[in-house]
Amino acid sequence: MVCMGNICRSPTAEGVLRARLAAAGMADRVRIDSAGTHAYHVGEPPDERSQAHAARRGYDLSTQRARAVHDDDFERFDLLLAMDWDNLALLQERCPPAAQRKLKRLMEFSREGGSEVVPDPYYGGAAGFDQVLDLVEAACDGLIEHLARTPGRE
Repeated sequence: MVCMGNICRSPTAEGVLRARLAAAGMADRVRIDSAGTHAYHVGEPPDERSQAHAARRGYDLSTQRARAVHDDDFERFDLLLAMDWDNLALLQERCPPAAQRKLKRLMEFSREGGSEVVPDPYYGGAAGFDQVLDLVEAACDGLIEHLARTPGRE
């Protein structure tokens, strides 16, 4: 999961996916992490508002710490899921040609459609953080369905 600073959208997506994979009995077959395209907040916990909104829905983000995308991420992971078009473009610039197929937007997996990106919640106030959760939950459910159809994949 990749956003710009790794303190709101991508840690939210990581937390939601972890919880939903555990509920689906798939936690041990998928490696999950989140990162930022910029190293603005390395080592910091997710934004307090992200944590609070996630906690209200039963997701714990408190143990996560921000990190920047590493070059080895393009090898380690089968999918690198960007939260928006800008994050995707930054990943595409950095990604080796052989790994470009691994780059997607998280919302490509959404079962509900309606949004191509997970918007930055800071511009929407409290409602923005809830909107992020709504979008991420729908996309994670679709991603889990995709993963269930692709045995042996991480």
